[in-house]
Amino acid sequence: MKNIKEFIADEELRLDQFLTKKLNQSRNQIDQLIKKDFVVVENKKKAKSGLKLFLGQKIIVTLPEVNKQKGYDVDFDVDIVYEDQYFMVLNKPAGIVVHHAPSVKEATLVDWLIKKGISLSTISGEERYGIVHRLDKGTSGLIVIAKTNEAHISLSSQLENKTMGRYYLAFIDTPLKDDITIDAPIARDPNNRLKNSIQSHGKIAKTSFCIIENSKDNKYQLIGAKLFTGRTHQIRVHLASFNRHIIGDNLYGFKGKFDKLSRVYLHAFCLYLKHPITGTSLEFSVEIPNDMREFYKKYFKEYKSENISKELIINKFNNTI
Repeated sequence: MKNIKEFIADEELRLDQFLTKKLNQSRNQIDQLIKKDFVVVENKKKAKSGLKLFLGQKIIVTLPEVNKQKGYDVDFDVDIVYEDQYFMVLNKPAGIVVHHAPSVKEATLVDWLIKKGISLSTISGEERYGIVHRLDKGTSGLIVIAKTNEAHISLSSQLENKTMGRYYLAFIDTPLKDDITIDAPIARDPNNRLKNSIQSHGKIAKTSFCIIENSKDNKYQLIGAKLFTGRTHQIRVHLASFNRHIIGDNLYGFKGKFDKLSRVYLHAFCLYLKHPITGTSLEFSVEIPNDMREFYKKYFKEYKSENISKELIINKFNNTI
């Protein structure tokens, strides 16, 4: 069954700007919907992103159906932390790409969702069914999936107005001296297309870091990171800006005896949001995965879940921010 949305232009804006506001999606996602002919303005089949709308014009958006897979074998499973008819929260393992892109040649989290027959929002287009926000391939932890377009719009709005938030855990190679907040814009690195870096012309980015625990030899440190914005590689870029690196993060400058690790030791530990339909406040957390747990046991102390609890992390940030 097709999902059709109709709008009447109440502002004289470009088509892409108008739909970005109405659907609460990125300009790039809206451009993809327009380019793939999912948008009609006043019965004109071929709309363009830059089309100037006039007051009273009718815009029809036919959102794509979830009916496509890339043909890659899904040989992994994902733990479901929470699920209802509107959205779900997953514990993504490290090593899994969230959604397809031209460079991706493997099964993704979206493929897993489709294979499971899970209802998914289509508002982000066929590459990103259900995806409200991303996690890097090498990052483990909590990720939100929208099952309906209405839920997706609500959850995306919460990311914008900060009623949804995330706390991360990471092991770093050089201890912080104090808790710190970095407020510095991020853009693509002009010298390396795989990286981002702090650039004066970049998008606003803000991250707070707090000290949780030093290793037994004070060489490494477990830290918490709270995102106020959601830029690609944000935590990694902001740490690298003052010569700190997540263990295993070779791309951003980590060097040492752990440089052969297959992933960065970064974990999306805690997530808070409001239910997209009822508005009820919800919090979720998942323990660090086995590889990070073994690192903690070897270089810090015996692992106990109460040593790294949701309450401890949130309280640390509440007392320092």
